[in-house]
Amino acid sequence: MNLYAIIMAGGIGARFWPRSKKKSPKQLLKIIGEKTMIKETFERLNGLIPQENILVVTNEVQKPGIIEQIPEMPSENIIVEPFGRNTAACIGLASMIIKERSDDAVTFVMPADHIIRDSESFINTLKIAANYSYENQALVTIGIQPTKPETGYGYIQIDEDSGKDNVYKVLTFAEKPNYNTAVNFIKSGDFFWNSGMFIWKIDTILSEIGIHMPELYEGLHQIKDNLGKPDFSDLLSKIYGQLRSISIDYGIMEKSDKVYLVKGQFTWSDVGSWDAVYELCEKDQDGNVKVGSIYTDMSMDSYIYSPEKFAAVIGLDNVIVINTKDALLVCRRDKAQDVKNVIDYLKLNKLNDLL
Repeated sequence: MNLYAIIMAGGIGARFWPRSKKKSPKQLLKIIGEKTMIKETFERLNGLIPQENILVVTNEVQKPGIIEQIPEMPSENIIVEPFGRNTAACIGLASMIIKERSDDAVTFVMPADHIIRDSESFINTLKIAANYSYENQALVTIGIQPTKPETGYGYIQIDEDSGKDNVYKVLTFAEKPNYNTAVNFIKSGDFFWNSGMFIWKIDTILSEIGIHMPELYEGLHQIKDNLGKPDFSDLLSKIYGQLRSISIDYGIMEKSDKVYLVKGQFTWSDVGSWDAVYELCEKDQDGNVKVGSIYTDMSMDSYIYSPEKFAAVIGLDNVIVINTKDALLVCRRDKAQDVKNVIDYLKLNKLNDLL
């Protein structure tokens, strides 16, 4: 069993505007701590997966930033998509490249921009998932025990009675619920947060793509047949342009009967908004998180980021303030998910310098 990893790092992190931009998206930023998120993701795999077996899927604009952050990564392991086609195509492309290197590969698939603590427990969870997927030709995902009725995550329901060695048969996938539904999920006890991490044998995932997404499977084989040819880049763009943009969850996981879940026994967050960053950070006596030279008065429970210039916040509670050299964001914490709407406005008004 040869272990590989696919790190998905092509998103723009729209909810993290104005810090996150096309050339410097969320995964290339130091959101929490002293290292960028992709650097932490890469280093988290140390000791489990050889560096030469870790692939990153990104785009041409973000490739230089990834090379800067992970200079030890072989250049041939940075896979550049001509344009985004969601996670099914991204994972399929990387899987086909791994298939060319190893017929016996088990692959970990993970986003580049998650926060994971308790690294030892995380690695142990991956080992359990790898062994199960290898021995049972299963598609394994990692579920996180919910700690609150979170409406920003997808959920996965398991058959608790099927559990063996912390592996459970998946019954259903549920999209991001409203608050009342999320409360009911937690009360039931058999729903887990969908972490967006997957573990499987290369042959298993490619076979399931062939069954459930035959058009993607055909495109991937065209790509495989032309790897290394002089006109490969042009051909890749042509094939990618014909692929359906769909997530691996919709395209495969919700349709396959081979899906299992391992319960993750570690602290996890997809850090999906500035409010999530606030929740993860240490607060002062007023419940504020301050990054930079900041004055507050009669303001509580807020996240204030202004490292490049002095900022003062007076009489505001539960707000997000992100102050950069070229833009300012002020919003209520409970509206942090709506920051992505700013991107739509900037695109519509052709304010490309701010994207």
